[in-house]
Amino acid sequence: MATHLLKRVLGIEKQEFFAVAWSFAYFFCILSSYYMIRPVREAMGVESGTDTVPLLFSTTFVVMLLVAPVFGWVASRFPRRQFLPWIYVFFALNIVLFYVAFTVAELRGIHFVWIGRVFFVWISIFNLFVVSVFWSFMADIWSKEQGRRLFGLISAGGSIGATLGPLLTAQLAEPIGFRNLLPISAALLLISVVCIGQLRRWLETRQDREVISTAASPKPLGGSAFAGMSHVLSSRYLLMISIVSLIASLLGTALYMFMNELVANTIEGVDSRTKLFGYLDSATGFMTMLLQFFVTRHAVGKLGLGWTLALMPLVSLFGFALLAVHPVLVVGAVLQALRRAVGFGFSKPGSDMLYSVVTPEEKYKAKNFIDTAVYRGGDIVGIWTVQFLRGLGISTLALLLVPFALLWVLIVLWLGREYRKRDHSGKLKSREASHA
Repeated sequence: MATHLLKRVLGIEKQEFFAVAWSFAYFFCILSSYYMIRPVREAMGVESGTDTVPLLFSTTFVVMLLVAPVFGWVASRFPRRQFLPWIYVFFALNIVLFYVAFTVAELRGIHFVWIGRVFFVWISIFNLFVVSVFWSFMADIWSKEQGRRLFGLISAGGSIGATLGPLLTAQLAEPIGFRNLLPISAALLLISVVCIGQLRRWLETRQDREVISTAASPKPLGGSAFAGMSHVLSSRYLLMISIVSLIASLLGTALYMFMNELVANTIEGVDSRTKLFGYLDSATGFMTMLLQFFVTRHAVGKLGLGWTLALMPLVSLFGFALLAVHPVLVVGAVLQALRRAVGFGFSKPGSDMLYSVVTPEEKYKAKNFIDTAVYRGGDIVGIWTVQFLRGLGISTLALLLVPFALLWVLIVLWLGREYRKRDHSGKLKSREASHA
């Protein structure tokens, strides 16, 4: 009965339960680890001064461009089953080093503004890398059919972590101090290494040669350290995914800037503002979990991947149009909550499904380049555009963003069609190989 319930409600087959549970726990650990220390990043941004935020984002982008080839080199030289755990160990050690730096500064009475600025840049890189590598791994170990059924459910593990992580921070920040949150975050990240080990052992017991030859392979990916960029530039499919990432980041950053202005003009006091953002995060997390548990897999099955991916740009299109007419806090707040819920509920798992029809090298190198360097490039475009055009007002700027949302809709519909073609072509090749 329990097996039947899991299959009917959540879409899990009996033989998949073990791996789904570990994948769920894996994503829970990395997002709870990140969201525990994300408020520390925001506090460091305020400590640095609001006028330095665009410069911090620009620095993050430059560092990201330097780090992406390093990841490409590692992926070229080492097997995935080796470098995946070490990525998380590396970032956990980074967190411990920041803990030591903050502790020494506090004990010696040194103002830690520059440590905070480095931390701001580092965590902006950390969160994209650990999530990107996670979804590369998921696209590697699950088939296309399984991804359509299970990625929404697995995403829910991250949503729960993203809800509980900051809640724990809110409860512990004052009693133990922000710096003492860092070792807890590092410990959660190390638990994800255990999850990878369990998933790797499960992979090695499977009979699916296509899957065994990917994440469980003892061979490195090979290729160039700059292959991520070259794959994107040489593939129309990957280039369109990059453009989607740029537009999504542009609109998200612009809305972030709009909300800061609307909140500053409408609500007085740090406590009241914090309370508002807390309610928004809670509402977003609750809606996201409902969507991921019960709706995402049905949306992909009923609507197709293209229209599922189009839900977020459609929300953005109508939302920015409404914000242009009524540039008030309640409209901005509802738009932000809906965009994030639909984004995490549909767009994120849906966009990660797009990589299930590309080569193993593209799953890791190209995806990582898009999720890090390209995405942060969109941040830079968004934050400086709003900064330079702020004098036009929120209404005009929101209206100027509507065509970008429309372009986003058209591109993801094309991606959905291209995904079906590649999926069909892959199935035909598999059948021909089996007959041969």
